[in-house]
Amino acid sequence: MISTAPQWQGDSAALRELQASLAEEVELRDRFPQPLRSIAGFAVGSGDDGATVRAVAVLMDAETLAVLDHRTVRRPASMPALPGLRSFRELPALLDALAMLRRAPDLAFINGHGFAHPQRLGIAAHFGVASGLPSIGVATSTLVGEARMALHEMRGAFTPLRDGPKQIGWLLRSRADCAPLVVSPGHRVAMAAAPELVMRFTTSHRLPEPLRLAETPAPRMA
Repeated sequence: MISTAPQWQGDSAALRELQASLAEEVELRDRFPQPLRSIAGFAVGSGDDGATVRAVAVLMDAETLAVLDHRTVRRPASMPALPGLRSFRELPALLDALAMLRRAPDLAFINGHGFAHPQRLGIAAHFGVASGLPSIGVATSTLVGEARMALHEMRGAFTPLRDGPKQIGWLLRSRADCAPLVVSPGHRVAMAAAPELVMRFTTSHRLPEPLRLAETPAPRMA
């Protein structure tokens, strides 16, 4: 696991320099085990009027989708919420939740952006680089970029999300009656594989099962 942030001193310059360096470590190629044995969903957010960061991790069997482990972490926020630097505030809690799982997953789904970030280092990419785990970002709104082709209403349809000439992710229609998700590889997942992996673990909900469970009360474990 690599260093994730210098100690917060009230100056964002060091964080932006580190962010640029970490973005260069992102691997957009498939390096996850095949077949997948386990997957996990990670959800993170703020509490106590921003004073704490809460992270939830749900570990699941990749074949049966049985819940194998469920962990929740709360820790004091180490820095304020700064535009474009969210991952530095939220990553420590996510890594704590990962460390508490009975084992690391083969693939992690993170509620947030991966490569589809202005600096190409959203929370899913930062998590992947810091942990070494293959990861995918799944968000409900676009942070940067646009789709140049209309997205079909059919479940499972997806279209490229581009920032200028560069593809940074996908818009994915995970449910026919819902707005699309923003899906982008975080680390060690190829651009082409990301939407298909999300749909593989999506059932009747808009979100893939690992993230749906990470954002609901603790489920019964197998």
